[in-house]
This record gives sequence, structure tokens and C-alpha cells, in this order.
Amino acid sequence: MWFGHGPEEEIVMTEALILPEDPFHRRLHRIAPGGLTSETAQTSGMHRQAAISGASVHSSRLWMGQTTVAPATVSADHHHGASETAIYVVSGSPSFVFLDVEGDEPRETRIDARPGDFIYVPPFVPHREENPDPDEEAVVVIARSTQEAIVVNLPALRWEGPDARGR
Repeated sequence: MWFGHGPEEEIVMTEALILPEDPFHRRLHRIAPGGLTSETAQTSGMHRQAAISGASVHSSRLWMGQTTVAPATVSADHHHGASETAIYVVSGSPSFVFLDVEGDEPRETRIDARPGDFIYVPPFVPHREENPDPDEEAVVVIARSTQEAIVVNLPALRWEGPDARGR
């Protein structure tokens, strides 16, 4: 494939990414459903598929994909490191559970979502996804502020890592 406006700007796309000198004339990428890949970090109880990543489109600051949570399933507790995570609910009725430490005593808090809802997960916040529906899977689209899917699986919602700030 040839891209560019003249001989001095023409580039040949090979297996290695070659960016044009002019950053305003790069190509757009379409990832069809069949192009999603399961070759990304996983958490038990969920199936993540990458669409936009460093591997697929050479993104450097964004990861995006689709996650399916089977009926009557609870994922493992996990966090996404320094990534900010945005979630859009496509179908089903997933719940997002985290440990709210804002009050006097930490308490497990549940956000029940439905199609069309958006959820924001700050960096390093331990959480889990649940699908309480016994018959329908939950499907969400996820965007993260890093190019790859960072997933740190945990034994519990209370994370005792370096950023736990004594809680």
C-alpha cells in the first residue's frame, strides 16, 4: 500500500510500522469484530478481547477492547495499575464492586449498571465485575489510558500494595 501525497512522502507499509514525516497524514484503522484478539491480560470470570493496542494499531497511550462476563459469574478482584479505565455497558446488567474507603470504615460498594451506562475506574483501585443475571451475559467496551491491558489480579479488594496509603 502506498500512502502520502507525493514521491517525497510515499511510504510502504510493511510488517514494521513506518510513520510518515507528516503526523497529520497517518492512516486510520478499523478493527472488525473478527479482528479482536484474546491475547491480552485476563482475569478469571471474564473474557477480555483487545481491539486497539500497541500490537494491533501501534497505539502508544490507549488500549481499548471488549469484555464479556458470563451469566451468574463473579470475576476475581483486580486493578489496572496506573491506567485510568472507562467502561461502556453494551448489554446485560453488570455490577462493579469496590472497597469504599471514604467513610469511617471501609465498606464494599456495588454499582449496578445497565446498557448505555458509563463507569470510571481510577488508577490502582481494586474492584471486580459481577454478572448476577442467571441467563444473559454482560458485554462491556473498555478503554484504558495505557496502550496495553494492565491487569493485576488480587486476593481481595483491600490492596496492601505500595499505594495503599496505610489503609
